[in-house]
Amino acid sequence: MRQDLTTILRWIKPGARVLDLGCGDGELLQLLQRERQVRGLGLEIDPDNITAAVARGLNIIEQNVDEGLDNFPDQSFDTVVMALALQAVHFPDKVLEEMLRIGRECVVTFPNFGHWRPRAYLATRGRMPVSRFMPYSWYDTPNIHFCTVRDFEALCYQRGIRILNREMIGDSEKLAASWPNLFATTAIYHITR
Repeated sequence: MRQDLTTILRWIKPGARVLDLGCGDGELLQLLQRERQVRGLGLEIDPDNITAAVARGLNIIEQNVDEGLDNFPDQSFDTVVMALALQAVHFPDKVLEEMLRIGRECVVTFPNFGHWRPRAYLATRGRMPVSRFMPYSWYDTPNIHFCTVRDFEALCYQRGIRILNREMIGDSEKLAASWPNLFATTAIYHITR
């Protein structure tokens, strides 16, 4: 299981109402229902992922997050989750605002593009990095907005978003925690207003 999902599981209260944006095949939502008995709903746009999530017995809505979340009233969920999808939306700042409008708390995870490996790759090869973690070329990547830990925290500060918890994943957990912008491969944030 992905390490970010383990952290999310710890931060979700048992029995919570959860909305999972960009839920993929439903792995996280199924885990939350099994381990935390959440009442969950997933949003996804990929037909194959929707089919896989429905096959898991999950409640899924086909909806593009970039087109807004107006169909959900204010504070209609305890927690809204977006795992490894923030960098793939067109307007991440607006999506965050909507998440915080419809959820009391939110959990966001994203790849940290400030990690030393992509920096070194770009500096030494002069090309956008391609790796096991980021297996796409610059022209076919689903990642639209390359975000670093510092970028995300600056956005939170500018928008008055409170960071309740944060956890960093990296090759060395100690280095990732001490210098997240340089050593974290994945950032996990628990936020609220």
